Amino acid sequence: MRALLAEDDAILADALGANLRAAGFDVEVADNGAVAEYLLTRQTFDVGIIDIGLPLVDGLTVVQRVRAAKPGMPLLILTALDGLHNRVAGLNAGADDYLTKPFDFPELEARIRAVLRRSQPAPPAGTPLEPADALMVGQLQFDRDARRVTIAGQPVDLSPREWLLLDLLLSQRRKVITKEQIAQAWSTDVSESGGPSSLEVYIHRLRRKLEGSGVGIRTVRGLGYLLETQD
Repeated sequence: MRALLAEDDAILADALGANLRAAGFDVEVADNGAVAEYLLTRQTFDVGIIDIGLPLVDGLTVVQRVRAAKPGMPLLILTALDGLHNRVAGLNAGADDYLTKPFDFPELEARIRAVLRRSQPAPPAGTPLEPADALMVGQLQFDRDARRVTIAGQPVDLSPREWLLLDLLLSQRRKVITKEQIAQAWSTDVSESGGPSSLEVYIHRLRRKLEGSGVGIRTVRGLGYLLETQD
């Protein structure tokens, strides 16, 4: 998913950009409204995340112009203004949702994914629906609630420790996961025996089970493991 983040606070923009990338988004950052409007109307993005208080062109104007140019694009407003009239103005300008600062990143991510879901066309009648909370990476679908993993629609049988390992790698994708983090995740599972020395065995098994998914596990020497997509 490609996201445009329009935020003139450099520290906040860096933090949000890093968190969005860790959540699987390809992020472009604009530090003023003129650049944001140009990029959103001339390039392809799946979602726009726009601060109201942008320099050069304010966020509400950006939303209005982008909505006129691309009626179906999901747009979410960020602002420090918390009055009812401000929320109404943002929604009337064409925003799909409105989030007031300060906020926690998990709420922002949840709201982004919600507006993305609402923007998807309804599937034809009779089309099987994918779980709303399932995570798709390459051909891999990971449904935490149903505790189900599929590759290209085919179920993958994972042991409890393989499941916990994949869950950790996916939740922290684009970040290196240390052996200590894996050991801590495994400490909640008592269904399998084996000490830290068995980690390489589980990594090897999981790599084999992920073949054909477009997802791989890279060893970062001296640090740990990194989940990456394969071109």
